[in-house]
Amino acid sequence: MPALSALEVLSLARRFGETEAVRNLDLAVEKGEVVSLVGHSGCGKSSLLRLIAGVDTPDEGSIRIDGEEVFGPSRFVEPERRRVGFVFQDYALFPHLTVENNVRFGLRAKSKAQANDRARDMLGLVGLAGHATRYPHELSGGEQQRVALARALAPEPRLLLMDEPFSNLDRALREGIRRETLSLIRRLNITAVIVSHDPEEALSSGDRLVLMRSGEVVQIGSAYDLYDRPNCPYAAEFFAACNRIPGRVGAGWVETALGTFPAPDMLDDGDEAVVLVRPTDIDVIPNTGEGEVTARELMGEIETLHVRLPGLAAPIRIRSTRRLAAGVCRIGVSVTPGQAMIFPT
Repeated sequence: MPALSALEVLSLARRFGETEAVRNLDLAVEKGEVVSLVGHSGCGKSSLLRLIAGVDTPDEGSIRIDGEEVFGPSRFVEPERRRVGFVFQDYALFPHLTVENNVRFGLRAKSKAQANDRARDMLGLVGLAGHATRYPHELSGGEQQRVALARALAPEPRLLLMDEPFSNLDRALREGIRRETLSLIRRLNITAVIVSHDPEEALSSGDRLVLMRSGEVVQIGSAYDLYDRPNCPYAAEFFAACNRIPGRVGAGWVETALGTFPAPDMLDDGDEAVVLVRPTDIDVIPNTGEGEVTARELMGEIETLHVRLPGLAAPIRIRSTRRLAAGVCRIGVSVTPGQAMIFPT
């Protein structure tokens, strides 16, 4: 008999007037899996998290956690009974409570001694054992995030939900805190769904990524699936800037101003296509070809070139660690084999 999913969402929908925040959404998360829920602001990520937690109520569909239906046509389980931990974007710590009492807040079903022991254990787990008597305003942003995580994990939830948990941190701290948080989650074998709008953060965080747009799932897969094998232009351009090159199919090839590429099976002769090429996937050949360098931007180890090509309305962008010699204004270009992403127009 197949194992039950830690989380199963079926045909979920949530509307606010004419706006469909979540529409006909299906999602399954396996036990111990970390899933990154990603997309532009307003795509429905946070709305979905609130529906799973029970903070908001769906209009249609069902939600199961560890096989238990917590929402369905005739069932609604209150948030406090779902055994779901939630780390909010602003951490939502109680300013009038000490760090230890913040962590103890979700342990009211335990005896005082048990709650004290559990709170201290959790603070030790997140490296804040010496901060128990401090108040939230006395902590750094990273320390507040760890208190919020300890509070969410203290009641031993079946599922951990985190809404943009690193967005309020300074960039210098964000990567280290994220790495520590994910290491702890995986060490404890916690099932987690983490919302992010940052492509790099999502790619480096989840075992799988769920890309959303307008309340719907666009693509689900590993970081390599979504980055290397996007299923549509939106998915390709969400994770990295792309040059958009128009083309037309003929004799099994897509002909463009940037070169000729094998046409995918979905395209027939005569079809119009769009070829997406990332700036890092274009090679430069100095002092040859028809490319005119119109601008250069040095960004440390990487240089960005803006290159005008015959047949294209706007210059393409090329990013390379190979420095172009000063004074070079005419170049040839070629796309790294296999890196052109081709879709119907």
